[in-house]
Amino acid sequence: MHGMSPGSACVLIGLLLAAQPASAEDHLNEARGYYNQELYELAMKSADLARADMTVADEASLVLARANLERFRQTHDAANLAAAREALRGIDASKLSPRSQADLTVGLGEWLFLGDRYGAAAELFDAALGRTDDLGPSARDRVLDWWATSVDRHAQVTPTHRREIYQRIVDRMDEELRVRPGSTTAAYWLPAAARSLGDLDRAWTAAIAGWLRARVAPDKGAALRDDLDWLVQTAIIPERARELAGASRDTRDAVDVMTAEWEHLKSEWK
Repeated sequence: MHGMSPGSACVLIGLLLAAQPASAEDHLNEARGYYNQELYELAMKSADLARADMTVADEASLVLARANLERFRQTHDAANLAAAREALRGIDASKLSPRSQADLTVGLGEWLFLGDRYGAAAELFDAALGRTDDLGPSARDRVLDWWATSVDRHAQVTPTHRREIYQRIVDRMDEELRVRPGSTTAAYWLPAAARSLGDLDRAWTAAIAGWLRARVAPDKGAALRDDLDWLVQTAIIPERARELAGASRDTRDAVDVMTAEWEHLKSEWK
């Protein structure tokens, strides 16, 4: 028999490698990739396969839990929320990486939030935000939005503490913008919370500043500008106009002036 050529040997080795079953680590990386692509059903399947290996079972359970939470947000199927709880309950946090421990805290907060336990959810999101080194800028901004939304919804069911609750959001967003001027979450929630606090002048000026801050954001703040435009047009301008009109209750001039100023700003900074 003639010896095998180098080219044929490479092909054979490639076929043999391809025939090797995927490892648990491969399934875990695949699950994370699917999760990041928002392919949550596929992420669940890969995470389930990875959980068979105890060396990565806890990391895989975390991906499985968070994928189920995201599916619940899409479908409102209670089975996904229950599956997320079971996966979260089975995780040994001591076996997670520091980044995954932060993700676990976020996942627990999401589970509480999706179950309408907003005050408790805010506590966990706040704890996750304290782990600055374990969250990248984009992940931090998402968690900050979860926190602010949780606090906002908690305020709606605890009206006796409404002012102090919204002051917490204002203070937190002020602090965030001093350190991270590109935070789109803080640029939106600062005027939104100031408006809920009744400080309509601050809401107005913060919204204008937020429109310009959008240029610092990684995506030039396209989504932020849409949100700010909606907030200004539907809430801040009408409410501030009523405040400025006072006893006369004729808000038309104030609305026209502020609308013209807002539209001029938008046209100057497209």
